[in-house]
Amino acid sequence: MHRNHRAAALTATLMAGALFAAGCSSSSGGKKSEDNGAAASAGKASTPRMTVAMVTHASPGDTFWDLVRKGAQAAAAKDNIKLVYSSDPSAGNQANLVQNAIDQKVDGIALTAAKPDAMKDVVAKARAAGIPVVGFNSGVSDWKKLGMLEYFGQDENIAGQAFGQRLNQLGAKHALCVIQEQGQVALEARCAGLKKGFSGKTDILYVNGTDMPSVKSTVTAKLTQDKSIDQVVTLGAPIALTGIQSLSDSGSKAKLATFDLNQELVKAVQDGKVEFAVDQQPYLQGYLAVDSLWLYKTNGNFSGGGTAPVLTGPAFIDKTNVDTVAKFAANGTR
Repeated sequence: MHRNHRAAALTATLMAGALFAAGCSSSSGGKKSEDNGAAASAGKASTPRMTVAMVTHASPGDTFWDLVRKGAQAAAAKDNIKLVYSSDPSAGNQANLVQNAIDQKVDGIALTAAKPDAMKDVVAKARAAGIPVVGFNSGVSDWKKLGMLEYFGQDENIAGQAFGQRLNQLGAKHALCVIQEQGQVALEARCAGLKKGFSGKTDILYVNGTDMPSVKSTVTAKLTQDKSIDQVVTLGAPIALTGIQSLSDSGSKAKLATFDLNQELVKAVQDGKVEFAVDQQPYLQGYLAVDSLWLYKTNGNFSGGGTAPVLTGPAFIDKTNVDTVAKFAANGTR
């Protein structure tokens, strides 16, 4: 059930480009940029140039999205695609960015549905305009209801259950699941799945993932207050790395495991500071989302039969296999 798709990293020379015209509130934290990838290989598609908009809910500074974007840029370089990337953690602002893409008459849109209700109307408008939309990363339970063509990502609830079962095997009894954005469906589903798969006690702790000093102090206070917590579960690599500091500051004997990777997190697994990580392969998500729109546009192809998501995780990374992953992390693709 957990298929682990692997994608070779494609070397691309990336050029900074222009912003989409208009529409992003300067006070919202939204950003938009155009990525023109020049293919480094002779395998570049000879199909007509097309434009794809990728719109995510990424928060500024979250390295997870660097991996998504690199995968998208590699696919764009291969497929002769002009990729326009934009992001905003505010659901309303993200919807506005999707509307901007529709107004620009792009050939396809790849988006994350962390707050599905906010995406409902703009996805419908894209379909009415004849623009195919694919989902990735967030919204695995809602992509079909929203009318998207395909979905690439991880079933977060199932991943959470697998995470909990692994904690059972490790002998954990009391887990603290740290959610860095309240109401974000993928994050909430991870902790819900954890509670279902884990036979011990699970507490939920909400933190502000855009403020790492606050994350550190909040987690430290919780661990200081409750010494029965023997397992910290974080839902992103930056939160995990901050959690390591909280464990030290609080004097807690708890272990830490996490969802998602970055280069620093890979080293933390190698060093034994993090027990294991669940890799949903963000590079692959970005790559497949863009490549799928090219395949649909040029050959009418779509994956999953229109009914099933294409799963990119969960893949468990621990000391037994982290050295292999580290080689790709050094390239900035895992």
